[in-house]
Parts: sequence; C-alpha cells; structure tokens
Amino acid sequence: MLSVSTTSMIPVRRVILSLLVLAGPAMAQGKNTSPPQEEQIAPPIVSVPYDDKLARFAEVLGSVHYLRTLCNAAGGDEWRNGMQQLLDSETGNEQLRKEKLTAAFNRGYRAFASVYTDCTPAAIVAEERYRNEGATLATEITSRFGN
Repeated sequence: MLSVSTTSMIPVRRVILSLLVLAGPAMAQGKNTSPPQEEQIAPPIVSVPYDDKLARFAEVLGSVHYLRTLCNAAGGDEWRNGMQQLLDSETGNEQLRKEKLTAAFNRGYRAFASVYTDCTPAAIVAEERYRNEGATLATEITSRFGN
C-alpha cells in the first residue's frame, strides 16, 4: 500500500489524492465496470411540404381564439377545439411537429393578448381579418395538398 503524509498537503490535493486512492482498485479491476449505456435513437423528424402554412394556420387559430373570447363572441371555444382536432389529425405521434404547432397557436394568442385587453372596434376588425386569412389558408392547404 502507498504511504503518503497528508499533513503538509493543500486541502484540494488531499481530496484529489483520496479520490485517486479510492478509484484505484475499481480502475484496476476493469471487469466490474458497468457496460456503456446504449445511445437513445431520436425519432426521425417528419416534415411535410405544408408545415409552414400549417404553422401560420395554427397561429391564426390562436389569434382568433383570443379575440373571440375577448369579445364574448359565440363559439369562442370552437377555435381551441379546432386546434386540438388539427393536432390530433396532423401530428399523431410526431412530438416535434405537435410542439411546433402548439407554439404557433400560443404565439398567435399571446400576440393579441399583449395588444388588446378590451374588445374594441379594432379588435373586431382584426378578428374578422384573421378569420378570412384562416379560411384562405385552409382552402390553399386542402386544395394543394389534400387527397
């Protein structure tokens, strides 16, 4: 066994020396070391040609949901429900796409939440314009990429 006087050593050196002494037998045995962990394989990133338009559509849904709720319009929750249906039908088990679309919905919601705290005529006009943009996007996506 190695005999070392630690009374005159700097405290950090004592700790390092102690760790080396304790690790020495484990390093020497080699056979008792645990096998390396297998790397987890990341799921493939799925991208479809209309993802950008779909993200914009999700953002519009979030904006309209906020504005219709703010103005107490009928069917305010149908926009959130529509977003949930979109996520269910488009993303399946594709977690990254689901997160991207959810982030877009939330971005649209927060964009108007930071501007409008009351239902104003401008909020009503913005809601109408966003509904029209959403209808246009839905038509473009389904006519170009639908089955």
